Amino acid sequence: MTAEEGFYYKSFLKNRSTMKKTCNLIKVAILLFCMTITLSSCSLYDQLFGELEPEAPAALMEKGMESMASGNYQRAIDAFEKIRDRYPYSKYAIVAELKLADALFGKGSYDEAYDAYDEFERLHPTNPQIPYVIYQKGMCHFKQIGSIDRDQSHTIKAKEEFERLIKRFPDNTYARLAEKRLRDCFVELAEHELYVGKFYYKIKKYKAAKGRFLYILHNYPDLGQYHEALKYLSLCEEKLAEQKAKEAAKQAKK
Repeated sequence: MTAEEGFYYKSFLKNRSTMKKTCNLIKVAILLFCMTITLSSCSLYDQLFGELEPEAPAALMEKGMESMASGNYQRAIDAFEKIRDRYPYSKYAIVAELKLADALFGKGSYDEAYDAYDEFERLHPTNPQIPYVIYQKGMCHFKQIGSIDRDQSHTIKAKEEFERLIKRFPDNTYARLAEKRLRDCFVELAEHELYVGKFYYKIKKYKAAKGRFLYILHNYPDLGQYHEALKYLSLCEEKLAEQKAKEAAKQAKK
């Protein structure tokens, strides 16, 4: 190797060493930068969304009850659902199941609330809150009763729940409340029958109308519709008698 070649070779080795050190420094800088970004992201996530550690059942129960009291039913629903799903064996679990149904009821989600109350009754049939649960099941239907010209399925189902409560727990406070609601159901059903009977009378379906008015007299005699049903029953009988007389006259002419 000549002197000139030796000089260039030493320069090459020196530059190579320098480049290697520079690359290592760049790698360290990149690593530190990534760690900084990661830590900052975790901190930002915690600030925006809260800590990743799940809330304890006691804290969730407190949040749910406070949300219920303030009318924030969706927040309460979320809290009670977390207790039910995350802590099914905690001392708060059964209470959370019932409060979840209450929150759904408060929100106006009556079908979902009914399902939640029904599941509670099925899972805890001897729980002291069962009279309340049955009453609320009736109320889930009662709240959905429409006008007298509409289908009365909810009225009938509410009536059945209230009757079941009264029969099973006759001395319970909720049974007494159910008695008042039960009368409201009977009034609604009687008004519906009266409406349908008058409709049939209007379109001259006197036999069908008569059946509706008789049903009112036999099943709802003391709810305020008796006298009107009796009046229309008499009118139906007159119209039916007229139709019969006309039919007889036609037959006599043949």
